[in-house]
Amino acid sequence: MSWTNERVELLKKLWGEGLSASQIAGELGGVTRNAVIGKVHRLGLSGRAKSASTSSKPRRTRTAAPAATASTPRKPSPQPQSIGATALKADISPAPAPIAKPEIEPIAELVPISQRATILTLTERTCKWPIGDPATDDFYFCGRQSDAGVPYCAHHCKIAYQPIADRRRERKVIAQAG
Repeated sequence: MSWTNERVELLKKLWGEGLSASQIAGELGGVTRNAVIGKVHRLGLSGRAKSASTSSKPRRTRTAAPAATASTPRKPSPQPQSIGATALKADISPAPAPIAKPEIEPIAELVPISQRATILTLTERTCKWPIGDPATDDFYFCGRQSDAGVPYCAHHCKIAYQPIADRRRERKVIAQAG
């Protein structure tokens, strides 16, 4: 589809009448809403008039909440109120108490050099658990034996795959502590 002079004039007319880009695309046919928006932008058309459907609707006015009288005690708000850029303000709330995680068999994170694997030495049956920072020279993969169809050794599977019930219980404990 090309933008002929007739189609551009119809676009300008419909835009001025307040039709949406989707409605104009439907009227023109063979053009998408985004194509209409792009053409309007390239033509530099100003904001359009309010459409007839929205201008005929009466606007609802907000009603003010009843003012609290001096004799009516105010309920404390559930959240502390703050003014200004709250993202930059210091969080002075105490840190939540550490939550005891289920015990996982402790094994030394240091894998013997003979078992360490690089990206080039990984196979289907080696543990692909990354250890260290990939940007450093001492980065490696666990490399221990893994079961078929599982990317990690038994120890790293316990870390990676936690039962849903345990995760839900942990979230509930965190929510209650906070």
